[in-house]
Parts: sequence; structure tokens; C-alpha cells
Amino acid sequence: MDVKEKQLQKFLKLRNIPAEHYIFDQSCHSVQEAAKTVNATPEDVVKNICMIGPSNELIIAIVSGNDRASTKRVGKILDIERPRLAKENEILEKSGFPMGGVPSFGFEATFLVDNKLIDKGYIYTGGGSEKSLVKIQIKNLLELNQAYVSRIRK
Repeated sequence: MDVKEKQLQKFLKLRNIPAEHYIFDQSCHSVQEAAKTVNATPEDVVKNICMIGPSNELIIAIVSGNDRASTKRVGKILDIERPRLAKENEILEKSGFPMGGVPSFGFEATFLVDNKLIDKGYIYTGGGSEKSLVKIQIKNLLELNQAYVSRIRK
């Protein structure tokens, strides 16, 4: 288990969050890899699209594995200029997690959850590394990250 996976486990334990943290031998970087690894559908896996707002703040747009986030919609919801996609080094610097392992919670950011996910019982999200995932109930995720819920997919 690497240091980022341990950090995430500690976060979940300290907050007594009922979630399952899985660590695998193979990559879960892509939605397809993640879904295959946990025997789920791509709709059960979320993508955390990292964006940078006009004040250099981190914005996380959480969408279903088959969807794409709209920077235009995110900008409108937050009443800001259209954000840009974060670079790999910015993702690590601002979230503390590497690209491909970013969870949907656990660090300072503005979180937006696509309204299509609200009816899901649970989702799989990044687990701190490219080889780990967290299975968490959507209601617990929303409590953890105090997300805006709106249509953010294209």
C-alpha cells in the first residue's frame, strides 16, 4: 500500500465513513479498467475531472464513467469564467493525489456532482493511486465533499 492509499484510508477511518477501499495488482486508471477490475459497469465508476478556476482554485467535476464534463456548465453553475482542465502536476499539487487515483473527496476543492449520479446507490471512485478504488454510497459522498448537484455532463 502506498502513502496516498494510506492517507485516504486514514481519512475514511477518522470520519467513520462506511466505504470500501480496494487495492489491486493491476491498473484501474481508465473507467474500463476500473469497471472490469470490480466487475461493475462503466456507469458505476465515476471520473473526477480536475479543473482550475479563474482564481487558480481546484474544481472537481464528478461524472459517470461514460460521460464527459462540460467546462461551460461548470462555469455557469459556479458563476465564474469557464474553467480550464488542470495539468497533471497541478492535480497532484492541489489534490495531493496522482492523476488516475484522485478520489471524489478528501482534499480542499469545489466539488460538483452530476445529477445523473444521485439515483445511484453507490459509486466507485479513485482510491489514491492508479491501482486502487473506493466504493462509497452516493449519499455519503455528498456529505463528505459538500458538493453542488447539477447537470455538469455534456
